Amino acid sequence: MTSGLPPLDHVVVLSDDTGIIQHATYSVPNRSTGYCTDDVARAFIVALMHHALHRDELSLRLASTYLSFLHDAQLDDGRFHNFMSYDRAWLDEVGTHDSVGRAIWSLGYGMRFAPSQPWRTICAHMFDRALSALDWLEFPRAEAYALLGLRHAFAADPRPLYRAAIERLATSSLGRLHDAAGEMWFWFEDIMTYDNARLPEALMLAGRALRSDDMVRAGLQTLDFLETVVFENGVFVPIGNDEWYRRGGVRARFAQQPLEAVAMVDAELAAFSLDERPERLAAARRAHEWYRGANSVGVPLALEGGGCYDGLDAQGANANMGAESTLAYLASAYALALRQKQPSAAP
Repeated sequence: MTSGLPPLDHVVVLSDDTGIIQHATYSVPNRSTGYCTDDVARAFIVALMHHALHRDELSLRLASTYLSFLHDAQLDDGRFHNFMSYDRAWLDEVGTHDSVGRAIWSLGYGMRFAPSQPWRTICAHMFDRALSALDWLEFPRAEAYALLGLRHAFAADPRPLYRAAIERLATSSLGRLHDAAGEMWFWFEDIMTYDNARLPEALMLAGRALRSDDMVRAGLQTLDFLETVVFENGVFVPIGNDEWYRRGGVRARFAQQPLEAVAMVDAELAAFSLDERPERLAAARRAHEWYRGANSVGVPLALEGGGCYDGLDAQGANANMGAESTLAYLASAYALALRQKQPSAAP
């Protein structure tokens, strides 16, 4: 069931007893870039996914390091630092909205899937402290990340407090959609930027938790619209970060980022859990194949050892292999494997 999955080799190369180093020069960790909560939160989820598939000691050791980093990153007010230097000095007073949202997501995931009760308890304590930060979050993706964490927390412990938080953030997302959507444009903003599929994924899964048909329907419809933009003749072509894609404009084709593919994989798997359309699984697999060369340039980004190049330009791949890209590739592969191993489980 798990044979042929990419290993954690490059994650191990990037990791030390503090966390996971942000960037690499080719395959060599660039220590000068230090660490960030954004990547450590991603790494914690990937390590737990790997352990669910393999029940190995390596993923437990890595997950412990990442959880310790997140514990140190949390501020007294529930928010998180983001950037830490290689000599373990925090470089900011408070992290970005996205990094706080991602930390909340990872803790909710830990509440639900951490392999030991002590870890689940630590995640729950940190998660509850972070709830006060929800009103501070302002941006669509930060709220989406927090929603993804909340629905895991709610699945682990269906407290009214969690339900109320899901309803508040999901209502905000639905309001953005109603304000921005129009003829030929069914999206949450007037522009598509990064990590796009996380927005419909979070809304549809929030709707599932709340048993709201309207939210589920809106999430599925926005995913359908996104598909019309990013699939071309069966090939996944995510929005590039060179000017993005503004309503009425021309979509950027480069540079394509690895986090877009895993976001589409997760969104399609979430959609399949709701409408059971086989096309959803096919779309998830096509998005994952982007890493393996089924992309607009025909260049593989995934390497042996689980590493992944940092992006795709018209001339080919960016040959550096940092944490974000590597973790995106691994999370994509592991999500598909977990769905195969546990087909009845919610994403």
